[in-house]
Amino acid sequence: MPENKTLHSRNEEIVTQFFDFVELHLQNLLNGKETEMFHIKEIAEKLFVSYGHLTNTVKLVTKHHPCYHYDYKIITLVNDLLLNTEKSASEIARILTFDPSNFVKFYKNLTGITPTEFRKNKILPKKLPIETKKYLR
Repeated sequence: MPENKTLHSRNEEIVTQFFDFVELHLQNLLNGKETEMFHIKEIAEKLFVSYGHLTNTVKLVTKHHPCYHYDYKIITLVNDLLLNTEKSASEIARILTFDPSNFVKFYKNLTGITPTEFRKNKILPKKLPIETKKYLR
């Protein structure tokens, strides 16, 4: 039984490290301390676990793929920037190392509206596409 508790604790530790890393990484992008958005595989390497182990562990503990959480965190950050700064969607895209046209597609795919529509209406649809999107990466 203690072995199962240790495994459970280690899984939670990996998930916590993943969330902490994503948070810090996005803040570093905003502050200009980093210049490129990491992929999940690169995050796994930084956490010293394999991509498969990170993916399986995050899915086991949270019921969602790491990409879901990463994308959700990006959207949350973008929404905050849209509501609380004068930065345009293109500026935000460049800060987060997106091509501006791809950024709008990314945002709309996950929220159902464009960044400009969100800024104007200050509200997201009740059911976000990200909540029903299948992450199979």
